[in-house]
Amino acid sequence: MILTNGTLMPFFVQKSVVHSTKGIVSSTQPLANACGLEVLRKGGNAADAAVAVAAGLNMTEPGSTGIGGDMFCLFYNAKTKKVHSLNGSGRSGSKCTLEAVRSSLGFKDGEVGKIPMESVQSVTVPGAAAGWVDTVEKFGSGKLSMEEILDPAARLGEEGFPVSELMGYYWGKAEGQLRRASPNGAEMLKKDPAAEDGVRAPKPGELMKNPTLANTFRLVGKQGKAGFYSGKVAEELVKVVNELGGHLTTEDLKKHMELGTEETDPIKLRFTGQNSAALHGKHMQDKSSEGVDVWEHPPNGQGIVALMALGMLQELEKSGQIPTFSPTDHNTAPYLHALVEVLRIAFADANWWVADPSVAKVPTADLISPAYLAERAKLFDPKKASDQLDHGSPAHQHSDTVYFACSDSEGNGISFINSNYGGFGTCIIPKGCGFTLQNRGANFVLQPADHPNLLEPNKRPYHTIIPALVTNVSDGSLHSVYGVMGGFMQPQGHVQVLLNQLIFHHTPQAALDAPRLCIGAGMPEAGDVFDKTVYLEEGVPEQTVKGLQDLGHKVELVKGMARGLFGRGQIIRWHLDPVDGVGMWSAGSDQRGDGAAVPFH
Repeated sequence: MILTNGTLMPFFVQKSVVHSTKGIVSSTQPLANACGLEVLRKGGNAADAAVAVAAGLNMTEPGSTGIGGDMFCLFYNAKTKKVHSLNGSGRSGSKCTLEAVRSSLGFKDGEVGKIPMESVQSVTVPGAAAGWVDTVEKFGSGKLSMEEILDPAARLGEEGFPVSELMGYYWGKAEGQLRRASPNGAEMLKKDPAAEDGVRAPKPGELMKNPTLANTFRLVGKQGKAGFYSGKVAEELVKVVNELGGHLTTEDLKKHMELGTEETDPIKLRFTGQNSAALHGKHMQDKSSEGVDVWEHPPNGQGIVALMALGMLQELEKSGQIPTFSPTDHNTAPYLHALVEVLRIAFADANWWVADPSVAKVPTADLISPAYLAERAKLFDPKKASDQLDHGSPAHQHSDTVYFACSDSEGNGISFINSNYGGFGTCIIPKGCGFTLQNRGANFVLQPADHPNLLEPNKRPYHTIIPALVTNVSDGSLHSVYGVMGGFMQPQGHVQVLLNQLIFHHTPQAALDAPRLCIGAGMPEAGDVFDKTVYLEEGVPEQTVKGLQDLGHKVELVKGMARGLFGRGQIIRWHLDPVDGVGMWSAGSDQRGDGAAVPFH
């Protein structure tokens, strides 16, 4: 226990909150933070810094993210007080028909199956490169070129960088797959004459170089999207995919370059529950009692799960099904039971309805409407765990990961997430490019025929990566940018980390350090993501474990390195000094990762 924010915490908070008046960069890798800080020092803003961090993370933590994956972001413009969202996810190829992919996977007619995470059939067009360029063009300061923004990360690859503790561990675990997945695995392994074939996974504290990825960054810096979606990079990407039996074409890449990153309308839910609105003025400068707006990216992302869960908690409180929890109720059995149940209901809906809205009909507004959430909340039983849940039908319609945050001296904030999906993705490396290709297409379903997320050509799959952003209702000012990475854990982490702050008065750091729960396996390669198991992180009280078991939950306690299941998050929160009226950024960085929150000064 330590004293934080005037409250004795029943868990160990390992870091202090970081404060700054000029901006903060918070990510899982200190060297990636340094890339973002360098850009801020050169006059860039939060958006410019975010792209520099994304590239830095690709270089130093390739087992989580990369230019061969996808990105999403939410950007808060301090001048206009407007929240903007970008969907930087790629699509299936034009030749990726259901019939072609099922045949390539060896499925017979009528046979139930899914796309394996390690299969080349799970490769979709990478959207990250276009997303980086478009983020800078749409939200950047205009003071720095793309070449300048990507330069710090490129230098890391050319000069070498020391490998961090956790990344070294995961690199070692992935070495076999990197060797097997394509003929080019050596590009992302450390040269060592004493090792098998002269290469091996780098260990923590060792120097790693990736000059081919640095060259990819240089090409995008000089040529923009064309440096990735045409020319040598595009040719090698398509070549390795097709040699392994995939179906992407150079035209698919060219089409994504021409379409660009999609500007979407962010979705929000007004949260006033659990006495949070009444207490709001105690913690924020506006002294209001109107609560906060929680913003997420719309489908094909799963951010709607977090909004649905928060909305159902409000409805359950209104109906008297759950109490107004006090700070002493944190991580008790009744509180976690409520979280588990609303998340299960939300995931039951998302598993059916979250799909590409440009191809399938997705009832986004109805799914987060108070009337629908109140109806779905009726499935909650305060005395026992639910049985297997089916999706609802709003309005009776029948069709149907690294996270980081940056802020700047102008008051802008960006919530940014970039991912390969599962670890190094497929581990397939285009020759001479230095990055792996994502396996996001594994989230498509291959049956039933009426499923909104059914694989089709030129379609985006269900996406797990989601950024989050919170604004104050009273004046539209920024409350925080935050997120938690980790597959299907992400919306679960969003709900827990936000409520830790709003209900239990945790600081940004304490909100991240608190033990978490996860329903299901979190990632497909770890098991069934919709399994009935409730995974609890070590540190959750024993009486809570017993209390949940008594309610009928299957509970498993997770310890050690397996705690990676619960994701890694970052928070940057904004407030005004009560005397001087100066804007202040306060940040936390997850102790489950290698990183930190670093102030710009």
